[in-house]
Amino acid sequence: MSPPAAAAVAAAGGGGGQPQRQQQQGGFGQSITGIIRIAVFWYFASKFFSPKKPVDPSNLISNLFQKGEPLDMWLYLSEHQRFNDFGNEASLVWHETNIPYATWGPESTRTLSLDYHPSDTLKNNGSLYAHVFFARSGYPPDPNDPEYQPQAAFGRTHPVVKYLPKSRSDKRKSLLGNSKDGEVFEPEPQVADDTEADSKDEGPVEWISYWKPNITINLVEDFTRYAHNAVPPNIAPYLNIDPSQGNYYPTISFNEFWLLRDKLIAINETVTVLPLNLEVGPISMMKWQLFMQIDQSFQIHRSYGSMVEGEADELKRVFLEGNPYLLVITMVVSLLHSVFDFLAFKNDIQFWNKNKSMEGLSAKSVVVSFLCQLIVFLYLLDNETSWMILASSGIGCCIEFWKIGKAMHIEVDRTGKIPMLRFRDRDSYASNKTKEYDDIAMKYLSYVLFLLVAGFSIYSLMYERHKSWYSWVLSSLTSCVYMFGFIMMCPQLFINYKLKSVAHLPWRQMTYKFLNTIIDDLFAFVIKMPTLHRLSVFRDDLIFLIYLYQRWVYPVDKKRINEFGFGGEDEQTPSNTDITTAKEDEKKTN
Repeated sequence: MSPPAAAAVAAAGGGGGQPQRQQQQGGFGQSITGIIRIAVFWYFASKFFSPKKPVDPSNLISNLFQKGEPLDMWLYLSEHQRFNDFGNEASLVWHETNIPYATWGPESTRTLSLDYHPSDTLKNNGSLYAHVFFARSGYPPDPNDPEYQPQAAFGRTHPVVKYLPKSRSDKRKSLLGNSKDGEVFEPEPQVADDTEADSKDEGPVEWISYWKPNITINLVEDFTRYAHNAVPPNIAPYLNIDPSQGNYYPTISFNEFWLLRDKLIAINETVTVLPLNLEVGPISMMKWQLFMQIDQSFQIHRSYGSMVEGEADELKRVFLEGNPYLLVITMVVSLLHSVFDFLAFKNDIQFWNKNKSMEGLSAKSVVVSFLCQLIVFLYLLDNETSWMILASSGIGCCIEFWKIGKAMHIEVDRTGKIPMLRFRDRDSYASNKTKEYDDIAMKYLSYVLFLLVAGFSIYSLMYERHKSWYSWVLSSLTSCVYMFGFIMMCPQLFINYKLKSVAHLPWRQMTYKFLNTIIDDLFAFVIKMPTLHRLSVFRDDLIFLIYLYQRWVYPVDKKRINEFGFGGEDEQTPSNTDITTAKEDEKKTN
């Protein structure tokens, strides 16, 4: 079925599985300050830095209505986009009188809740429009009425029904053939994302009508005198100009900023009654523009791939349902999370770039960390994730592979028909007890890990559905990375225990990561996220606490080489014998 004329063209996007959502939750807190920052900057930039030219006072337009002027309101519901049937009492669902314009008080805000009985046309993907009219008290809104005055009445039309693409059939299936006749499972009824309209799946897109249960009508408090040909571009589309005098009517805004996707009600043949909550009231110019700028920032983030469909609703839900003090704390710590994340990344690169010895460091953990990052990247690629998440994961893979080159010798073997990469341990790693302890720790931990991975993969194969065998392998491995990834951090703990020292660790980077973990703990309680991701946050806490305990228990060994390849005694003034020995070592190295 072709999309109705009233439906908007959907933006391109991609879906993802559970680990994909877990990756996106990491940047959710960071997007809060970014979105608000763009919206506020855009508003004040257009407010204060717009070019101001001398304007002839006779060329200025102003509001036709005065502050506090009483208005009457009529709200009609009709299946036609154009409305002139003012005599039809059945279409009139709400009428209010003496509403003071642009004033705040109990008499300025009116509400009404009612039940609407949809017609057969509306049940079969039909349309419905709300036609709201305002007029000075005592004047009619009907142009055919003898007492009608064009400058005394104004109105606007707004659709009450929203069209969204139907969620496509779930193409996943049981790979063991447990489902009946290989049937394709239908997803549970839910509000689909606009991006699903541009899915790469073949076949026409079916559109479904959704009912908006809340209609909020705001009259914007705007008494600005604009130049006739210099109305701000963000206001011009909403300004209703009187063609005879050139002045403008009060701006009517249908505020849907707080109307979330999950509040929409699907309309079908089984629906008999639909709830409708109506509200009319004033809104300040600043608040109205701020809502518009935030919505535009959401669209900009979605177009650049930094925000997926539905994430804007989750952000709004935090503001609606969260504690105001907790929201302020969340915004502050999200900014700190970005700073600590950058500092941890910088110190990690700095550590491995200047590291001259692998003594006391687990080389196998570096290799396994790269494999885990590669698995997550392939899973995101298989689920058509946004390019920004893919780019972030891809860069992480490259960095992890670069760290392998710093931890081990990488050589290209050209003896065979196909060149192969060979990895060889560095002398500082293989010539002491570090390699021995690393092998012991990885040996026993690998037994536990393989049993967990095999058990979870069999469970996933028997009781879960997948698109293909390749998807099953990736999803199983990715889930194991999130659930059992902390096991890969344990070999370093074992090496620290056997060497009775932690001086070889990059403590600056680990400190920043530990601070980020504390911030993640806060987000785990504030923001809705998958259970596996929430458990992964707390498992990191346990590992870092053990690291801190080891740092407290084991004394500092100044003779041990630190993260930059120097020992504590190197900072002392060297003797002539030390200088001679250093020169001989340098010659041997060269």
